[in-house]
Amino acid sequence: VGLASSLVKTTMRSAVAALLLASAAGFSLAPRPAAVSTPRCSSPEMCGILAVVNSKLSPEALRLQTLTLQRLVRHRGPDGSGIHVVQSPDGKRCSSIAHERLAIVDPLSGNQPLFSHDMKRSLAVNGEIYNHKQLAAKLNDTTAFRTASDCEVIVHAFDEYGVDTASKLDGDFAFVILNDETGEVYAARDPIGINSLYMGTGLDGAVWFSSEAKALVRGGCIDVHLFPPGHYYHSVVGKEPQLVKYYNPKWVSHTAATTPYDPAKVREAFINAVDKRLMADVPYGVLLSGGLDSSIVASVIARLKRKRFLEHGRVEDLQPLKSFSIGLNGSPDLANARKVAEFIGTEHYGFTFTVQEGIDAVSDVIYHLETYDVTTIRAGTPMFLLARKIKAMGIKMVMSGEGADETMAGYLYFHKAPNGEELHKELVRKVNALHQYDCLRANKATMAHGLEVRVPFLDCDMLDTIMEIDPDTKMIKKGEKTQFIEKWIMRDAFDTKSEPYLPREVLFRQKEQFSDGVGYSWIDGLKEHSGKVITDDDMSTAATRFPYNTPGTKEAMYFRTIFHSHFPNNNYGNGIEETVPGGPSVACSTAAAIEWDASFKDPTRQDNSGRMVDVHDSSKAAY
Repeated sequence: VGLASSLVKTTMRSAVAALLLASAAGFSLAPRPAAVSTPRCSSPEMCGILAVVNSKLSPEALRLQTLTLQRLVRHRGPDGSGIHVVQSPDGKRCSSIAHERLAIVDPLSGNQPLFSHDMKRSLAVNGEIYNHKQLAAKLNDTTAFRTASDCEVIVHAFDEYGVDTASKLDGDFAFVILNDETGEVYAARDPIGINSLYMGTGLDGAVWFSSEAKALVRGGCIDVHLFPPGHYYHSVVGKEPQLVKYYNPKWVSHTAATTPYDPAKVREAFINAVDKRLMADVPYGVLLSGGLDSSIVASVIARLKRKRFLEHGRVEDLQPLKSFSIGLNGSPDLANARKVAEFIGTEHYGFTFTVQEGIDAVSDVIYHLETYDVTTIRAGTPMFLLARKIKAMGIKMVMSGEGADETMAGYLYFHKAPNGEELHKELVRKVNALHQYDCLRANKATMAHGLEVRVPFLDCDMLDTIMEIDPDTKMIKKGEKTQFIEKWIMRDAFDTKSEPYLPREVLFRQKEQFSDGVGYSWIDGLKEHSGKVITDDDMSTAATRFPYNTPGTKEAMYFRTIFHSHFPNNNYGNGIEETVPGGPSVACSTAAAIEWDASFKDPTRQDNSGRMVDVHDSSKAAY
């Protein structure tokens, strides 16, 4: 809420001027091909988008600028490009909307921008809409769609639902709709922020939107902000723009989390979340670390493939699911991933990397992830390296296990939660911040190589099911017959004795953060390298060089220095560093949870490695 309020105030000051200067006469419609009726089928559009609204540049100059800058997000969509530029009748203002496409279904259809039936609205979207068929069936206008894209329903839905459109969508998305005649703009981001989106203000007052911040920084925007998840932006010429929160689940309040735990309901919700994400006509796989979350995802997919074959006879469903893991030689993740793969019957690929290879990739990782957060870079580096290997094998989509720890109290620091109410409040804080951490990492580390990641734990129905459960059921009670380990409700829900989903030793494996699980030497090696590169003199000037989120360790200073080499502030300050959160943390806790345990308040132990919590199996040996 604080982030949203700040964004509203800052953006309104800069955006209002641009919108009020737009011509009241509206925008003219550029010639386009006639509509062609095509069969309607799902065609998810993971990609990169860029939009510049109400620029003072000429149409030719704005087209060239947009084409130049959209190259910076082309890695997100290497399968095709599209651009649409429109000018106001008086010639004083122009807008552009551009798209880089990664085709997951029906690669020959669905190029963007997409258009409304009357050709007045243009849409650029990054995402997939899982309820597109149901939504399309409810539209009053039954005109045939022009493409096979599941995302086309968004622009037609806006004609009927207006600003309520985003709240009707079940999916992962970030999009911009432009009315070519009136200059009306509608932009929105999915409820949790699974897909990235930024906005900013150009030197001429234009409002910019982009899948990644690098286009805004290179374009010289005077401010750069994260577009908050679960919000829509709406502007009409002559009126003040609005940034409105449309996603308001009741579980944000701990008083709404009263539902008794039901293992069958949890299991059904998760299986449905995985099932709806299996729409793809290209080779896909699963990220399998060997931990609980990714292993359950993989197991459910394998079962659904067998079920689909029995029900529909799809020969391709007989092919084994491909699974992928990465780690240092001898890492716990590699060993457990292999064990799970053999148990559920996947075609498994385990890749290794060295500490030096990881260090060599850090600069590229920071460039693509657009962050200097230490934990995100630690975990993002092996994921970045793995995504490149996977894409080279011809895979375009993978599923992953992000979101389980934030909804089911999976991190080891949750062992210290004082009561259910405090635990639930922390879970809400963690879910609200996912777009700055795990969602950002998963989306950008994979899309850096044109690989899409889908995260069923963050399905909205799954979120409601899990977050409305009485938080006392998520409290960890070591030594008891139930709740004796973190994420007990998920482990119990899938502990089916007759037809087990996983080997029992994996189902009840202790939480291991990805940056730890790839091999403890990875974090230790990063710290050692940073100590060689960053001197004590460098640290003495940290507060002067970086007054916002001042780095407190040499590792953090190393990452911050690289970040600003990629994303320098301009003469206006642009605020790019403020898109990255900060504050003390232990084992991925928020700052508020530091109060849970006396040991957490020790600055020397405020590290995000799970080994910093004394319940970790290796904590005493490592520290």
